[in-house]
Amino acid sequence: MGAPQKSDLDKTVAGQVKWFDTTKGFGFVLADDGGPDILLHANVLRNFGRSSIIEGARVMLRAQATERGFQAVEIMALGAASDAAADQQSRVALDLPDASDAPLAAARVKWFDKGKGFGFANVFGAPEDVFIHAEVLRRSGFAELQPGEAVAIKVVDGPRGKMAAEVRTWDET
Repeated sequence: MGAPQKSDLDKTVAGQVKWFDTTKGFGFVLADDGGPDILLHANVLRNFGRSSIIEGARVMLRAQATERGFQAVEIMALGAASDAAADQQSRVALDLPDASDAPLAAARVKWFDKGKGFGFANVFGAPEDVFIHAEVLRRSGFAELQPGEAVAIKVVDGPRGKMAAEVRTWDET
């Protein structure tokens, strides 16, 4: 029996996040083609420009076989967990106007409290804070944001001021 082939040790995988715990610093991904769970460490997520990811989010990653199973070593792409119908329903529930034509604005997270379900960001060059609701984060594939984190957001006029209608990592712009 020969040595394992590179394709056996290193592969590109499409899948869905089973769970991710920011406190523990890791989670697992279920590959679309089956097989064992793939460990996703917080450092790999941070290298992609994210501090969190929500259960059910779509992910394309590079995984390597280790003594303890497959482990993600690089995230290549992330997608949201929700579908168009759920997006429309949550947009209406939040009273958000359509933001499909809104430009992405560079922003920095001021603070976000997952327990309260909201936070604020500052758009570079703009004086007012921008409200970020947890549901908008969920639709955008985030579980939470960290203070000081650089993001790109689509800003709309909400019922009580400026609010984010979409959040992306800075690297996605």
